[in-house]
Amino acid sequence: MTEEQRSPESGMPPVPPSASGEQQPVQQASQQPAYGQQIPPYQQPAPGGYAAQPTAQQPYGAQPVFDQHPVQPAYGQYPNGAYPQQNPAEPMRHKVHHSYIWLGSLQVAGMLIVIAFFSVFSSVIGAIADGESIGRADAPVLLIVGIAVIVGLIVIVGLTALIQTLSYKHLYYELGPDEFNLYSGIFNKKRVHVPYQRIQSVNQKATLVQRLAGVCTVNIDTAGGSANKAITIPYLQNSEAERLRTELFARKQAILSGQAAQVAGQANVVQGQSGAVYPAGHPLAGNVLDMPAEILTDVRGVFGGAAVDTGRVSYEYGMSNKELVLTGLSNNTGFILIVLAALGSVAGLAEQILSTAIGRMLVDNGVNFVMQSFAGNTIWAITGVVVVVFLVVWVLSIIGTCISFGGFKARRRDSRIEVEHGLLQHQFHGVDIDRVQSVIIKQSFIRRLLGYCELSLGKIDAVTEGEEGQQKSLNPQGLVIHPFVKMNRVPEILAGLVPEFADVPTDSRPVAKVALRRAIIRRGILQGNGFWLAVVVVVGQLLANALLPSTEPDAASILFFVNTGAIVLYVLCALLLVLDIIGAVLWYRGSGFSYNRRFMQVSNGGFSRESVSFPRKKIQYGFLKTNPFQRNARVATINARTAAGVGGTTLRLIDVSEQDANTWLDWVKPGGSMVQ
Repeated sequence: MTEEQRSPESGMPPVPPSASGEQQPVQQASQQPAYGQQIPPYQQPAPGGYAAQPTAQQPYGAQPVFDQHPVQPAYGQYPNGAYPQQNPAEPMRHKVHHSYIWLGSLQVAGMLIVIAFFSVFSSVIGAIADGESIGRADAPVLLIVGIAVIVGLIVIVGLTALIQTLSYKHLYYELGPDEFNLYSGIFNKKRVHVPYQRIQSVNQKATLVQRLAGVCTVNIDTAGGSANKAITIPYLQNSEAERLRTELFARKQAILSGQAAQVAGQANVVQGQSGAVYPAGHPLAGNVLDMPAEILTDVRGVFGGAAVDTGRVSYEYGMSNKELVLTGLSNNTGFILIVLAALGSVAGLAEQILSTAIGRMLVDNGVNFVMQSFAGNTIWAITGVVVVVFLVVWVLSIIGTCISFGGFKARRRDSRIEVEHGLLQHQFHGVDIDRVQSVIIKQSFIRRLLGYCELSLGKIDAVTEGEEGQQKSLNPQGLVIHPFVKMNRVPEILAGLVPEFADVPTDSRPVAKVALRRAIIRRGILQGNGFWLAVVVVVGQLLANALLPSTEPDAASILFFVNTGAIVLYVLCALLLVLDIIGAVLWYRGSGFSYNRRFMQVSNGGFSRESVSFPRKKIQYGFLKTNPFQRNARVATINARTAAGVGGTTLRLIDVSEQDANTWLDWVKPGGSMVQ
C-alpha cells in the first residue's frame, strides 16, 4: 500500500530555479560540490553533486534537467550515502546519515537499561523489606537472572538495530525540479511531496548525543496551517542540513521570481559566522552560557563537517546575563510539572526503601534532627521542609530554563529570521519574512512591573505527524525572538530583525467609555471567580445549617467548623472580587486598537497585556459582532482573522465604540472578503 501526501499547488506551472549570475570557482579538493555549485562541462566530475548544470550546447532559455546521471559511477563515489538510480533522468537520492542506525539503537538500549536497573533495584529493595536475605545458595539463581536480562537486552537491541537498518535503506530524499520529495517506509511505502514555493521554514533540532555526533533532525514546515503536515528528516549531517536549507530557500526564491535558468548556489564552505554584519554601535549581547554553546557549535560533532555559509547576516543579537536569569525566574511552570511527575513516579520506590530497617533508621534520625533544629515545634518543622522542597524545585527550574535558552541567538539572514538556543538540546527555528503574520508583545504582571516583555512573531504553523489534536487545542505562541527583553529595546530589535514592520502605528484608539462599566460587570460578576465562589459557599453553608440538627454535639462541632471555614472563604471571595475589579480597570486602561495605511495593532490589557501588530494584507477577513446589550450601549466587538498558528488566529477587541468599529470595517474592506 502506498500512502502519499502533497501540499496544495500554487497553480503556477513548474519552472526550474534560475541562475544567480555568479560563477563559482571549481573546488578541486572537494569531493562534494555544494548545492547548486556551477562546474564547467569539461571539468564536471562523475555525478554526485546536488545539481548538474546545463551544457554549453544547450540553447538559452531551455529547461535544464536537475540531478542528471549520464554516467553511473561505482558504489561509494556518492556523497552522504546517495546511490545511483535505474533511470539516469531521475533526481539524485540522498540518504540520511548512518548514525540513524546505531544512535537510534543506542537510545533504545539506554532506555531499556534504565528500566531494567530500576526494576531490579525495586525488586531487591522489596525482598529486603519482606525480610529476605541473599546468601550463597542464591548466587546461581542471580547469575541465571543476570544472564537472562543481558541476553534479553542484546536481543531487543539487535532487533531494534535490524529494524533501524531496514528503515535506513528505505529512507531518502530527492530534490526535483519543482518539489522536494521524502521517501520512507519498509512495508507501507510513503512519499511526501513539498513544492518549493510552499516551504515556510527549515528548522533543526539536536539532542546532546546528536550534537556530539554532528547530526541533527531537520523539520520542513510548509504553508497552509492544519491542512499540511510538517516533514521531518532525522539524522542529517550538520553540513548536509545547512546546505539543504540553503538549496531549498534558493529554489523557492527562484520559482517565486519566475526565472527560468538554474540556481547558482552560494554555499561556500566557511568556518563560523565571520560574514555577519552588525548594526553600528550595537554590541552583540552575551552571557556566561554563550561560550560553552559556541564551543559545541564550533566542534560540530564527529560527523558534523565544515560549516556552510547560508547567507549574509545583517543583524544579530543574544541575551545578557540579566535577561537570561530573569527568563529563568519567570518561566517555571513546565519544569515544575516535570519535577512533580518525576517525584510521583519514584514515590512507590521510596515507600519500599523507607519500609526497611535501614530506611526506618534513617527516617528516625532525620526526624529527630529536624525536631531538635526547630525546638520540637512540629508545625515549624513541616513548614521548613516544605519551603526547602519548593526552593529546590524553584532553583532547578531556573537552571533548566537557563540551560534551555543558553547560547540564544536571533538574526536576520537575507530574507529570513533565524532563532537558535539550547545548551544541551540545540534548537534552530527559521521563517521567511513573507510568512510572518504578526509581531506579538506579551507582558505578564511581573514583566509589566519590571518593564520587560516577551517578543515573538506569529507565523503559519503546520501540524506534525501524530499531533493534529494536540496542536489544534493549543494557542501557539509563535516564534519567540526574545523571551525577556526590556521594552525600550523592542523598537531597536524590530528595526533590525523585521524592518518590514517599522511603520507600525503607535497612537492607540481606546475602547468606549461605557466599556469600563461593562468590564466590571463582565469580569467581576459574570466571569468573576470571587462572586461565583461566594455563591457556592453561601449555598453550602445554608444546606449544612439546614440539614444538620444543632441539638446534637457532633453536629454542633461540624457546624462550627463549617461556619468558621465559610467566614475564611468569604474573605477570600472578597479579595478575589477586588482583584477582578482591578483587572477590569486595568483592561479598560490598557486596551485599544490602531491602524494606518499598512498595519493594524490590537492591544488587550489587564494584569497581563498583549499587543499584536500585523500587516493589512495579512488580514484574511474582518467582521463586527454585537449582542443585544452591546447594541443598547452602542458598542461592538471587532474581529480580524489572520493565518497565524494552526488553522488561523482571530484577534478581537471587545466594546469598541460603534463609530470606531464602522470606520475600521470601512478601512479593512478593500483587503478582502467581509463578514457582517
